[in-house]
Amino acid sequence: MTSNAETGRPSGKRSVGSVGDQSSLWLRLLMLSAAAAVAATAITCVIAAFMNGGQGALSAAFGSVLVMLFFGISLLIGHFVGRNNPSGAVGLFVATYFIKVIGFAVVLFVLGAPDWLHHRWFLIGAVVAVVFWQAAEIYGFSKARLQIYNDPAEQKDGPDVSA
Repeated sequence: MTSNAETGRPSGKRSVGSVGDQSSLWLRLLMLSAAAAVAATAITCVIAAFMNGGQGALSAAFGSVLVMLFFGISLLIGHFVGRNNPSGAVGLFVATYFIKVIGFAVVLFVLGAPDWLHHRWFLIGAVVAVVFWQAAEIYGFSKARLQIYNDPAEQKDGPDVSA
């Protein structure tokens, strides 16, 4: 579908992405979300270390790393699959979501909780990572400029509307 709207002043500071762009939305989201989650995890680990020592800090970090790994796999799938088949990426997201949930559950049940794991800080670290990761991801999506229509530079076919 094309538009016959005249080009005007750009609406933002950045250009609209196109097929030939080297920058990937998914990789930008991965970096932004990971940075936010790591920063929040670092603060959480300091608080945990102050309250429960190294065991609390390590438990909070472990919970956060699992969450970041879980979400990071999805964004990497979006990057690699979305380049060639954007509509197929959504179906693959759903399929890998179930595989990840089952995989992480199997790992946690087979390995069990290590003796050093402080359950409360593990949960707090995981929740902090989820909240900050999702907030950064929402922010990143809100700032993304996605091209909806494939507007050609000049229209070859069709009526002349310049009169």
